[in-house]
Amino acid sequence: MSQLSMHTPVIDITITEFDGAIVSLDWGWSPFQERTPLLDEAKRQLDLYFDGDLTIFDLPLAAMGTKHQEKVWAAMQAIPYGETRTYGEMAQEIGSAAQAVGTACGRNPIPILVPCHRIVASAGKLGGYSGDGGLYTKRALLVLEGAMSVEEGQALEASGALD
Repeated sequence: MSQLSMHTPVIDITITEFDGAIVSLDWGWSPFQERTPLLDEAKRQLDLYFDGDLTIFDLPLAAMGTKHQEKVWAAMQAIPYGETRTYGEMAQEIGSAAQAVGTACGRNPIPILVPCHRIVASAGKLGGYSGDGGLYTKRALLVLEGAMSVEEGQALEASGALD
């Protein structure tokens, strides 16, 4: 496995490649750095994403999970940049339960590239986010994509919804 860490406007991340595919995106900085052409391309695409110049990633991904998790992750990848779906909408789409969708989101090994941040709770609430920074990170990604305005994000913070 090869890894490459990078700074983002939200948080430092580490991308891991195994056997020609991205297998994880972790929060924080790894002391083990080994550049590969695929990791360099992933970093380039993530830099473009965070600059607002890329809306669709084109990278080989190999998230390993249960059949249900893989079904949820595939459905998440179909959510367009700048849009969200509720846990309930996703559950209805794939024939599952909302709680099972939430569990699959929490176990997503490749956040951002497999956009679990685009899954939100009903009634204008964010729901959960297992990534470092929790709901602050989720909010930042949704604001970056234009799925939430800065003002909406500030209102959520002021209401204590991000605590």
